[in-house]
Amino acid sequence: MRTRIEIVEGDITTQHVDAIVNAANTSLLGGGGVDGAIHRAAGPNLLAECRTLNGCPTGEARITHAYNLPSKFVIHTVGPVWKGGAEGEPALLASCYTHSLNLAIENQCETVAFPAISCGVYGYPLEQAAAVALAEVGAFVQKENPLRLVRWVMFDRRAYEAWIRAIPRATSAG
Repeated sequence: MRTRIEIVEGDITTQHVDAIVNAANTSLLGGGGVDGAIHRAAGPNLLAECRTLNGCPTGEARITHAYNLPSKFVIHTVGPVWKGGAEGEPALLASCYTHSLNLAIENQCETVAFPAISCGVYGYPLEQAAAVALAEVGAFVQKENPLRLVRWVMFDRRAYEAWIRAIPRATSAG
């Protein structure tokens, strides 16, 4: 089975998929941007469950129930803060995608929606983040897996266009 990859502009909290991915901070206790939006939409039970996880290191992921969201799960991953690119940021960002996809599969998810991890307050340049994201997910879905859909849900037109522009580079690199 081939995994479909989509890039849309919209609100990740409204996605009817098995799991949405949260661009979280290491505490997993909510924050700004997509993290705050997911916590607000999911309701207080998400924060209560996140408290039991004792945080998450950068580049890794944790999974919770989705509560008031239309998805079944929220996969929380902690992307790197951009410091110029020479401090392992690309590898850490790639690891976010791999850990998130592995957790999705372990929890019988067939459909997953991602935000632009690390591209908000963490300052990762959109073009570079898109190249890492598309290459990592592209390589992942080439292997045998049960995923039917991986969707990026972009918060604005700028992010959407960066991901669209990165497609040719990602497919020619693979």
